[in-house]
Amino acid sequence: MRLSPEDHRVILEKVEQVCGEGATVTLFGSRVNDDEKGGDIDIMVSVNKPLENPAYIAAMTSAKIMRTLQGRKVDVILLAPNLQYLPIHDMAKRQGIKL
Repeated sequence: MRLSPEDHRVILEKVEQVCGEGATVTLFGSRVNDDEKGGDIDIMVSVNKPLENPAYIAAMTSAKIMRTLQGRKVDVILLAPNLQYLPIHDMAKRQGIKL
């Protein structure tokens, strides 16, 4: 996994601020492969409650993390009971690493 301990801490902290306690974070994409270089940070945030305004929540989560990590690009997908389950959720679950 290509995240520093500080990056890991920041991601979890900002997700909790926006999504609340109990939200889980899965890192997926190129950052799970130690042999690759560069790439944005792709995370799936899972919550057990319905989310109102999911686009706002995903954007706010991404923005808070990016500001703290000096502008590093962060893509956020959400998984919640009221949101459509998509193939990208399967990919994140298959190849992802829970933070």
